[in-house]
Amino acid sequence: MSTELVSTEKVAWFPSLNQAGEAIALVDGERSLTYTDLNDAVRRVVSGLLDGEDSLNEERVAFLYPASFDYAALIIGVVAAGGIAVPLSVHASAGELSHCLSVAGVRRLLLPGEMRSEALDAVCDALEVAQLAVEDLPEAELPHALPLTAEQGALIVFTSGTTGKPKGVVHTVASVSAMVTSLIEAWGWEATDVIPLFLPLHHVHGIVNILLCALWRGATVDLYARFDAEQVCRKVADDRYSVFMAVPTIYVKLIAYLKTLDETTRDQVTEGFANMRLNVSGSAACPVPLFDEWEALTSQRFLERYGMTELGMALSNPYEGERRPGHVGQPLPGVVIKRVSERGEDITDPSTPGELAVKSRTAFREYWGNPESTAKAFADGWFLTGDIAVIDEGAYRILGRASIDIIKSGGYKLSALEIEAILLEHPEVSEVAVIGVPDDEWGEIVAAAVVLASPVSEDDLVQWSRDRMSGYKVPRKWIFTDALPRNALGKVTKPSLSAWFEG
Repeated sequence: MSTELVSTEKVAWFPSLNQAGEAIALVDGERSLTYTDLNDAVRRVVSGLLDGEDSLNEERVAFLYPASFDYAALIIGVVAAGGIAVPLSVHASAGELSHCLSVAGVRRLLLPGEMRSEALDAVCDALEVAQLAVEDLPEAELPHALPLTAEQGALIVFTSGTTGKPKGVVHTVASVSAMVTSLIEAWGWEATDVIPLFLPLHHVHGIVNILLCALWRGATVDLYARFDAEQVCRKVADDRYSVFMAVPTIYVKLIAYLKTLDETTRDQVTEGFANMRLNVSGSAACPVPLFDEWEALTSQRFLERYGMTELGMALSNPYEGERRPGHVGQPLPGVVIKRVSERGEDITDPSTPGELAVKSRTAFREYWGNPESTAKAFADGWFLTGDIAVIDEGAYRILGRASIDIIKSGGYKLSALEIEAILLEHPEVSEVAVIGVPDDEWGEIVAAAVVLASPVSEDDLVQWSRDRMSGYKVPRKWIFTDALPRNALGKVTKPSLSAWFEG
């Protein structure tokens, strides 16, 4: 049996498994797993899945594990065995799981016993999907070599579903490797880094930006079943972490928690954040007031970045250099970006809004089983993101989704994100989501769903808005609510808001 998990001239797959030795890879509570332990666990997954075969030949192997040693072994091991890893949300409904399993054509679903349910059993029976746990995998010999090719499928991650039914995005060994190595280079990852992981592990942010980057580099990941401000801040106060990555809603929760602490404890936590080399905010736009408040508390300026399930990260503020709130920086290593008009013409004027088109070694291979959508996603080799942006003093600024966040009203093209950013400057506005709703006269009119910290009248908000933005940008419809509908990464599911404004 080979001493190397993967032996190939073309592709290196997690070299740290054979190089990092007794360094700590993963920490779960009081339990720690070294890279040697992780390598052994991965080899067990590979041999059990193969069960004497030479390769899984891109079999889609799904798993429903929380952040854990088993999850890490599976997401690396399935690929090493020649399969395509399909991580699923542990919080998904039976209907959502059915959709994902069906789209990906899964035949084996790995999950711990506590994740089994009658509803899931019914789904798996209907789709003829076998359910088993990691410990149920057969014991078998590991093949001498498991060659991986660059274009071999490695990972299916489903789109967020904010604009329609989730699609299965297929990344290859090459694109996953490129996503990881690009961020290691751009964000200065070191083997000495320690990072907490509490984000969902069925999206690129948690999977790639944190877990795979850290494990590829030989760093340490602290696993959390869910975000717990008290637990996380206790470790932060002890200077446990060098890197911190979260979505804006998590940072809002952290700020709220900090305000509950006594001065001494709060100072210890904020100093812990100040001592970190990097704080990253992503997956949803970071409101400028949140950016400023976090800097005032911790002296940390968020590194904001832009990415998609189909690309991983494409744009990033610099690791060293000016980070401007509301901007997502410049292309990452290996990424080429241009902006195009609705007619597909290249836009050269920085201030003219245009759709981001991307060429990158990180780009996905296909939407699984959906050649029509795959073809529509590309134009002459450029991936069309559907996101509209301008360039402001050399840094990209995202205006929003072409279909959701660009409102066409009375001949104007309005950015919902721009209007949201202005409304969030109001001291009593905690959260806001802006959409366009159909109107016979204007085509679309601006509508805002608002979460208030304390009562404010609609008339007062309208007047306040008119003092700060052009009249045609001021929302004509308002709804006040206790919470906005969001997905697991904190993104507002805007399509569901449309029904709120009907009538």
